[in-house]
Amino acid sequence: MPKLSVIVPFYNVQQYAPDTLRSLRLNARADFEFVLVDDHSKDETPAILERAAAQLSEVAQVRHIRHEKNGGLATARNTGLDAATGEYLTFLDGDDWLAPGYFSRLVGSIEELGCDFVRTDHVQCTARARTVQRVPHGRRREVLNPRDAILPADRTTSVDYAFAWAGVYHRRLLDRGLLHFTDGLRTAEDRPWIWKLHREAESFAVVSLLGVFYRRGVASSLTQIGDVRQLDFIRAFDQVIEETAKDPDAERLLPKAVRTYCAIIAHHLSDRAKWEPAVAKQLRTMSAAALQRMPQDALDDVLDTMDPHRSARLRRLRRRTTTAKAAA
Repeated sequence: MPKLSVIVPFYNVQQYAPDTLRSLRLNARADFEFVLVDDHSKDETPAILERAAAQLSEVAQVRHIRHEKNGGLATARNTGLDAATGEYLTFLDGDDWLAPGYFSRLVGSIEELGCDFVRTDHVQCTARARTVQRVPHGRRREVLNPRDAILPADRTTSVDYAFAWAGVYHRRLLDRGLLHFTDGLRTAEDRPWIWKLHREAESFAVVSLLGVFYRRGVASSLTQIGDVRQLDFIRAFDQVIEETAKDPDAERLLPKAVRTYCAIIAHHLSDRAKWEPAVAKQLRTMSAAALQRMPQDALDDVLDTMDPHRSARLRRLRRRTTTAKAAA
């Protein structure tokens, strides 16, 4: 069994894949496994991966998988999880890169702490700017109950830091069905995933370890494109609400889920310039319907305590839907 499996999906990243693959080589060990998943790229990415897989196999174990059709990031990660054989698992996106030796330090952290998963800080890279992004959890190198890191509802917490690649996970979580993503989600795929992990895993820790360089502002990234695929965030957060509502601590946890959902809706509604006109209209319609599906008592509390600008925007959207229903 490899010590660590690294799942790396690629899709049309010919400009960035060489940096990603070079950084994998600088992290390679004979007991590491790199699972490279090409999600049916249409540029030169497949040829780059084929050459790199052959070179990486000299210094690590390599699995190279190509999808027959594009399925999105969540589906590509699931393919990698199904193929991975390591004791520990982690992720990297095909347009990001790593500091040399980072994976060895990451594995050392989770082995020392002996918990289900470990979360790490990362470096956000926008053009030439570099910014350290910290896990929003103050206690470091201490094994804790991940459920306790979901709250408080009115502050940024560990479930808001939803980057799957910012950490490492014991295989027992995969065996328990906690590491797979919702198949087909094109965006916000990390949100139901991180909530499930924090609700159902037994132990976690946060370490002050930097090594992942997260590339922001990539033109082909879905976060930069205002097309209909971005609306999958609604399906993702509906899942968070639905699953959290079934939790024994639902009354305590739902206000946090509703507040986060509302904040994301307000953010997308305010980013008008990004959206294609037809998609912007669909966003408003779907967001209004989402507000109606939320637990209304929790929603009332959130709108009463949210900042006035966002609260007013959401109240107008909610009121418009209620009025339309009454008229019908």
